[in-house]
Amino acid sequence: MPLTKTPLLAETVWRLVSRGAFANAHRILAKLHPADVAQVLADLPEAYRLKTFRVLFHRDLSLAASALGEMGLDRGGGLLIRLDPPEVSQILQELDPDDAAHFLPALPEELREEVLLGMRTREASDVEDLLQYPEETAGRIMNPKVFSLREDTTIGEAIARLQQSPDVEMAFYIYIVDRHDTLVGVLSLRQLLHRRPDARLAEVMITDVLRVRTDVDQEEVAQLVASYNILAVPVVNAHGKLMGVITVDDVIDVIKDEATEDMYRMAGLGVSESVATRASRSVRMRAPWLAVNVGTAFLAAAVVSLFEASIARFAVLAVFMPMVPLLGGNAGNQTLTVMVRGIALGELSWQNSRTALFKELAVGAVNGILLGVLIGLVAWLWKGDPRIGIALALAMVGTLVTAAVVGTLMPLTLRWLSVDPALASSVFVTTATDVAGFLLFLGLGTMMLTGL
Repeated sequence: MPLTKTPLLAETVWRLVSRGAFANAHRILAKLHPADVAQVLADLPEAYRLKTFRVLFHRDLSLAASALGEMGLDRGGGLLIRLDPPEVSQILQELDPDDAAHFLPALPEELREEVLLGMRTREASDVEDLLQYPEETAGRIMNPKVFSLREDTTIGEAIARLQQSPDVEMAFYIYIVDRHDTLVGVLSLRQLLHRRPDARLAEVMITDVLRVRTDVDQEEVAQLVASYNILAVPVVNAHGKLMGVITVDDVIDVIKDEATEDMYRMAGLGVSESVATRASRSVRMRAPWLAVNVGTAFLAAAVVSLFEASIARFAVLAVFMPMVPLLGGNAGNQTLTVMVRGIALGELSWQNSRTALFKELAVGAVNGILLGVLIGLVAWLWKGDPRIGIALALAMVGTLVTAAVVGTLMPLTLRWLSVDPALASSVFVTTATDVAGFLLFLGLGTMMLTGL
């Protein structure tokens, strides 16, 4: 069902729930995919979101849990906090361990302990094991329910075992282990079905297995899956023991979360902010970076203050003064976006930075010349003074070259200093283009207009 229809469904569900027609509301939701149910819940007024979720909880626990998993941490976590601890325990034990481990840390600590105690022993143990790994690592996002077989198992036995394990997490591949549970090989389902039934897995398995360790960053996992076009990647510990599996659906979530994180940080926003975040919390998350920008704005103002006398004498400088830093800032952000993406995807490092820098310098110089000639001619025709046009053109070239250099090297420098490039680069790039733009235009304009 197209997600564009969910607002209409949300209104229907809201009217039914408001009238107490819970059975009818459930019948509508039960026909939907969990992702659509999650969107319907998100479209509901906040007062009815919890009430509708409780309808699902009491009538279809499995659908309620699946919908919660699709809602994400922001809205889903908000629902969990408003449920009673026994209800949270029931919901989380219906989820896969990696999904439950995603939600549990968002709960208050005292509630977290109570929820774990209320869960079934096996599910609670799986979740606690995952929480031992640092956030945003392969160990934290893996599913420990991985289908594996011993290397002396025959193909026929493997197929029978697979048929008897309907709850296995997306068994795209058969992972083969030795008697110490060390990962030694892999077979795809297609390869499994094309082998003779009496052959042993050790005879036909692929021994060169793509794998990640539990401490590997989740971004590296996503890059591995994307680069090799695999549907799942096994996770092993330092000794090679098979610990779990990360499937492509988890990787999609990682890519989405990392892209959102980078986009928000480049704008100076908190990574947990969304359209549903309360205004007071948004203010607290945004204000610090705006305060940093105030400091950098004063630096640009200090440069302008050096030319107060020139601006007072030649008012035309004030007319064109904002154009150069504005276009330079936009050009710098374009370069910065490409570079941060390159770093995130592993395409850019200090080793190949020279190539990237020369390319961006060429782009900046050419764009600077084109834009400089354009705005220089417009300024000349508008004010009738070619000196202003020449100052604008030269300042534009210099500022866009500055934007290229800073936009390329600043993310790499910040990464070398162990600072997130997406978080801090834009502040430095904007400051550099503002200072360069004002200094070049006002300096050149003053020199030309005074005949120096």
